Amino acid sequence: MGISGEFKKVREGIGSGLRDIIELESILTRNKALAPENGGDGELQKCLALEEWLKKNGITDLKRYDSPDSRVSSGIRPNLVATIKGLDDTKCIWVCAHLDVVPAGEKSLWKTDPWTLTEADGKIYGRGVEDNQQGLCSGVLAALAFVRTGIMPKTTIKLLFMADEEVGSRYGVRYLIKEYPDFFSKNDLILIPDGGDSNGETIEIAEKNIAWFKFHTTGRQSHGSRPDLGRNAHLAACDLALRVHDMENFFDEKNPLFDPPYSTFEPTMHMANVDGVNIIPGDDVFCADCRINPGYTLDQVRAELQKRIDAVEKKYEVKIDVAELQAEQSVATKEDAPVVQKLKFALETAHGIKARCVGIGGGTVGAYLRNAGFDCVVWSSMDELAHQPNEYALISNIAKDAETIACMAVME
Repeated sequence: MGISGEFKKVREGIGSGLRDIIELESILTRNKALAPENGGDGELQKCLALEEWLKKNGITDLKRYDSPDSRVSSGIRPNLVATIKGLDDTKCIWVCAHLDVVPAGEKSLWKTDPWTLTEADGKIYGRGVEDNQQGLCSGVLAALAFVRTGIMPKTTIKLLFMADEEVGSRYGVRYLIKEYPDFFSKNDLILIPDGGDSNGETIEIAEKNIAWFKFHTTGRQSHGSRPDLGRNAHLAACDLALRVHDMENFFDEKNPLFDPPYSTFEPTMHMANVDGVNIIPGDDVFCADCRINPGYTLDQVRAELQKRIDAVEKKYEVKIDVAELQAEQSVATKEDAPVVQKLKFALETAHGIKARCVGIGGGTVGAYLRNAGFDCVVWSSMDELAHQPNEYALISNIAKDAETIACMAVME
């Protein structure tokens, strides 16, 4: 049977399994999976509920990779893998979704209970239904169709359900990469359904480098009438903030993959300093969020930043201490990588979509994988309601993306 015949049967299986997947979304939504940083107890209960549902529905090749974490009551943060064997087991199609969600936020902004799935007008509402349960369920729905139709995929499918994505992935994909060097293979096709657009036509292959800085300026406090006796830390910090922002003009390479196409250096949070208008501040703290095109390294940014700090210190006779709150450097997946080309072909075959490659300024688990030498893409069909009140997922998108994943799996 050729690709068209196999895909037609699997597609029918996806359609018949859609109501079961909405049941799974409901189970996942009511099992809160919040990190300790967000006031929660981790992902274990949600993972156990998922395991039970998968076994009941015929997906039984399951293996856990638990990361120790003494902050949660169970002492572990679970990472679960479901495997559907294919004719070719030398490489895998990975669908990597995360179990954890963010808090509901202000409850009064929700029209429904965020922890109880509500279905209306082709949408399902609840915290996590899109981020990242939509991608999780698309992978499960594709796998379920193979199991129920008895069709063996050409390539082995592995579904990874990760912990800890929302607050840094220390107990999720970073743990797996570090502790299990053979977990992924360089030949694997790794798909992360955790970002995209409403049509599913953008394939994210690159991320800007991220650097968050905290600047602590120390001068000398004095009376507002005698600035000559002080060293105005706030004035010096304002000058530095402008110089940080001006680094856009120094690192000025444009990259059309990104929107905006240039590197950004944005002063952001500012801490309170003095309590009175008539006090010259001797202490000042502000932060900056920098998103740098991958054509530059973070070491280049650090070197240029230090030059500007030195100049401000000399001009105002102050001391500036800088701390890096976050620093992530990411390589890109090449546009001709097999995972990119197969996904493009599957999108066109299954839906007539001619996809294009893009980069993003935000961070995903893709950065950790790429830095470890594994090509991956971030892709999904979604309205991008992540972290918002009244988060929803389109039921049709779950099915559509499952069809795309299934199409990849029946390709030679």
